[in-house]
Amino acid sequence: MASGTSGGGTVDFGYLEGFCAGDQQVVTDVLVTFREQAAIWAEALADPGPDWKDLAHTIKGSARGIGARPLGEAAEQAERLGPEVLSLVRAELAEAVAEIEGYLARIGGG
Repeated sequence: MASGTSGGGTVDFGYLEGFCAGDQQVVTDVLVTFREQAAIWAEALADPGPDWKDLAHTIKGSARGIGARPLGEAAEQAERLGPEVLSLVRAELAEAVAEIEGYLARIGGG
């Protein structure tokens, strides 16, 4: 198992590593896929349109699946409070992607 952030970071890599039973290839594949999706979400968040709630819901589930708790919470707030909270989702998404890129660089993946 690689040494990931557990707890205080934007993404709890320890959670994802545990969920993937320590299989670094699976962890890498999941994070690369998340990063690819994040690029699409970031573009959609720039001009969310009428489907903003579905977008927030998708991001919430994906974020929670990889251990990106702050992003998941921001997306949940957007679902509840409205599209004006999407700026927080954009900020948390950017932070999560930056952490993911750093993590992938450290483990030699993606």
